Amino acid sequence: MQCLECKRNLRHQTTIHTKMDEIKKPHNQIELVIDSSIITTNTQTAAPACQQELSFINKKHYSSSSSILTRIHAGYFRISLSFCTQALLWKTFGDQPNDQDPQMFHGLLHAFPRAAFVLLWCLALTTLLSLSFLYILKCFYHFKMVKSEYCHHVGVNYLFAPWTSWLLLLQTSPFLAPKTIYFAALWWIFILPVVVLDLKIYGQWFTKGKRFLSAVANPTSQLTVIGNLVGARVAAEMGWKESAICMFSLGMAHYLVLFVTLYQRLGGKDRLPVMLNPVYFLFFATPSMASLAWYSITGTFDPMSKMLFFLSLFLFASLVSRPNLFKKSMRRFNIVWWAYSFPLTMLALASIKYSREVKSSVSHGLMLVLSATSFAVFLGLFVYSALNIHHVIFNFLPKRPHADPTNMNPITDSTKV
Repeated sequence: MQCLECKRNLRHQTTIHTKMDEIKKPHNQIELVIDSSIITTNTQTAAPACQQELSFINKKHYSSSSSILTRIHAGYFRISLSFCTQALLWKTFGDQPNDQDPQMFHGLLHAFPRAAFVLLWCLALTTLLSLSFLYILKCFYHFKMVKSEYCHHVGVNYLFAPWTSWLLLLQTSPFLAPKTIYFAALWWIFILPVVVLDLKIYGQWFTKGKRFLSAVANPTSQLTVIGNLVGARVAAEMGWKESAICMFSLGMAHYLVLFVTLYQRLGGKDRLPVMLNPVYFLFFATPSMASLAWYSITGTFDPMSKMLFFLSLFLFASLVSRPNLFKKSMRRFNIVWWAYSFPLTMLALASIKYSREVKSSVSHGLMLVLSATSFAVFLGLFVYSALNIHHVIFNFLPKRPHADPTNMNPITDSTKV
């Protein structure tokens, strides 16, 4: 009997537990659904807050990395090179002998008063001072970025641009005569950094340094040669023929090696980014500058100067006949566009010396076409840059706000509008 009662009690308890479980199950399910909805609701409401906080952090880092000092690089001195060479072109127009120019050119010269040249020179001086001041500040506050620029195979060549600009500006100065002691002192100040860079870069080209020429050669490498040639021309105008020949031989010796290396480089090796294609214009800027430097040394536009001028004309025609090379780089405004102006002005300057030596209608026509083209390109770049000055200065930040500006390429990450 006791066993039967025990069995009945066990069955009754089991039935009660089963019913209790059945009652609890819906409750648990409802509770779980409610909890999940609560969690989902909290997640949806919390997500915008998290996104706003992350956005604020990114914007804060973005604005801190938007400093002009962290974005400016030596490539900006393309602008000063263009201003200084354009001032040199205007000064050459007014130099003697004017009686060797055609009669129609006399009217053109009178249309540009001396005040316009002085104004252009002052504008070039202001531009160069501003860029130099900003870059000096960058050297103090962001030295690691300057060091990375120096280690870059393109950026290191633009370190010649500031000193080349100062030498060109000194050459065009309307306030200092070449024979004065102040002129000579400034020449030494501007040429010594060029020589130091020569010792460093040229030394690595032919020794077992970090930069073999065959591995780092690119069109911007010609800026190293142009700096020496400009220094040679300024020295020749001071009457320092020995110093001028020294700088000229140093530049031309390395130009011959560089020219052959650039011709023989492998097709897929060390190719420049598409947006840097305008720097190919430096191919004809170098022989043009060499022609002017040799003219200043010898005093006449002799066959050597003519050969260099003809070489620059051929290279210019070769590049102009290939517009597809520059098509992609012209889709949006880029600070690299200023690389067009400086070489064109150099070629126009060489054509002026050539026309005054040959004195033919063809040479005078060539001089007028090249000079007008140079001025039109310079004026167009100046106006377009002035209209977009806000974008040029402020809106050239990386698309990734979290990117570290010290890891950015200072040359290839150029200004785009």
